[in-house]
Amino acid sequence: MRVTVRYFASMREAMGTSSEVLDTAATTLAQLRAELIARGGSGAEALGTDRSVRMALNQVMSAPGDSLHEGCEVAFFPPVTGG
Repeated sequence: MRVTVRYFASMREAMGTSSEVLDTAATTLAQLRAELIARGGSGAEALGTDRSVRMALNQVMSAPGDSLHEGCEVAFFPPVTGG
């Protein structure tokens, strides 16, 4: 299936892009994250499972097990801290 992936804040810097369209075999957010980690590089480090990463599916905060569907939009971003 084809999905649009958007990256925000430090995730955007690590991935070197703000968004990309991917063909993926992943059926959940966690599987998509694992696919992106498997690509390696600084993006893999930023999305690493030892990191706190927030995920949204079609602009709604979502859990790792939530299902992807054709044409959906996924967003990855670090937790927001305030000051």
